[in-house]
Parts: sequence; structure tokens; C-alpha cells
Amino acid sequence: MKHKAGFVNIVGNPNVGKSTLTNKLVGERLSIITSKAQTTRHRILGIVNDDDYQIVFSDTPGVLKPNYKLQESMLRFSKTALQDADIIVYMTDVVEKMDKNTDFLESVKKTSSPVLLVINKIDESDPEKLDKLVALWKEQLPNAEIFPMSALHGFNTDNLLKRIKELLPVSDPYFDKDALTDKPTRFFISEIIREKILLYYQKEIPYSVEIEVEEFKEAEDQINIRAIIHVARESQKGIIIGHKGSALKKTGTEARKDIEKFLDKKVFLQLFVKVNKDWRDKNNTLRNFGYDQK
Repeated sequence: MKHKAGFVNIVGNPNVGKSTLTNKLVGERLSIITSKAQTTRHRILGIVNDDDYQIVFSDTPGVLKPNYKLQESMLRFSKTALQDADIIVYMTDVVEKMDKNTDFLESVKKTSSPVLLVINKIDESDPEKLDKLVALWKEQLPNAEIFPMSALHGFNTDNLLKRIKELLPVSDPYFDKDALTDKPTRFFISEIIREKILLYYQKEIPYSVEIEVEEFKEAEDQINIRAIIHVARESQKGIIIGHKGSALKKTGTEARKDIEKFLDKKVFLQLFVKVNKDWRDKNNTLRNFGYDQK
């Protein structure tokens, strides 16, 4: 039997469940998940291996109209995912309006790759509404195969995975067979810290923050981590720290617990806050944080 391998890129608008589906299909919690839009900023690969196939799943940022250079980079991650996909999973949900991002949808229509359309969160709808929605999407994307789904509850994810395996092209593996992702450990540590900030802070604060793991030292009994929370303005620094450091302490405690689970080792985590003025619009800074700049 010939070996199959391919890139399966999951795209769509913010908050439709792309990261939840990616984690479910990969079987590991690679992407952070919150109810806030723009939780995913990078393109994150999750690799599923078996003897006769390798699936390289790609979780991408939600498609949005950019207001600053960081968001321009996020949009490029999503557009690139259309260009190098062997299979495209276009994800929507039962409440999203079809005209939310027509330009990107037009790009999906023009692709020559197979498109699997996932209508997520069907547990929040009823059969009659779902039937109408499926009919409308068949008009919008007539060449797509449609999978009504609840990614959160794992409903119909098995059928999607089965179809993906059928559509994979014959190919040698792209990564080592024991690889799970293309991202380094420091990336996931920074994402865990950023997830806590998304959960515990309101309004603009989570979107003005970037995490830099400055130090990662592995000792015999624990891992020592020093991380910098970069904020865009001086006023945000005080909010992140909180009264007598209470907010920063809570963030650090909760992040440390998840990092220990992720690394399966005791962790000593130090968090510091630094003002990096208007970092979201600075090409060099964005490049240093792993965002491709043109």
C-alpha cells in the first residue's frame, strides 16, 4: 500500500471553532482556545501519523479586515493556507452570516483543492434550520462536501477524518514520523501565558499583549522560565500587574499549572511586564515575534 501525506488547512472567520476542531483531530491540545476573537495569531501545525499516512493539519487565524500590521500578518497566514493546501477545511457555524467575509470566500471558491465545508455548533440549532443552512451553503460552495458538526462534543469529526484520509495524495511523509508539531516548546509556553491573559483581562488588553520567553533553563528537579509580557502602552502595564501585583500573580499561577501539565515537570515561572510602544505596527518587532512581514 502506497504511503499518503498532505496538508489539511483549516480556515474560516473568527470564533467558529477552528482551534477546537484542530485539537480534536490531532488528539492533542496544541492551539489555545477562548471565547474571544483573534485567539489564534499564528499558523500552527499539528501532525497525525500512522504507518501508511501522515496528515499535517494547519490551524489558522480567523479571517478579518486588518486594522494594524499584526492583523495583516495574521491574514497572510490564512491566505497562504489556501495556496499550499492539499485539502481545505472551510469552517463556519450555525449563527455566522454568509456575507461576513465575501472576499475570502471567493478565494475558497476559486481553489483547485478539495474543499470540505464544516458547519459547526449544530448542537445550538435545530434540524429544520440546519437543513436550510446546508441548502444555502450548497449554493455558495457547490463543489464542497458538507459536514454538519459539533467539534466541541466530537460529533461527526470521525467522518470528517475518514474523508480526509481518503482524499490524501500519495506522498512520502513531510515530517519525521514521531513529530507532533513544527513549533518549539517556547512557543507553546508563550501561548499558555497569553491564553490566561485572554481569559482574565477585558477590552483591548489581551489584543495589545505579546509574550516572549526570555529564559528556559532545565534543572534536575524543575524548569526555570522567565517570560516578558509586552504591552503597547504605559497605561496597560498597570492593568496587567494589578493592585499590588495581584493580577500578574494570578496570571502567573494559572499559567504555571498548565505549563507543568504540558511539560510534565515542576516549573518556576517568573513574569515581567515591559512597555513596547505600538509593537503591533512595527515590522522589526513583529518579525522578532515570529510574524512574517513583507
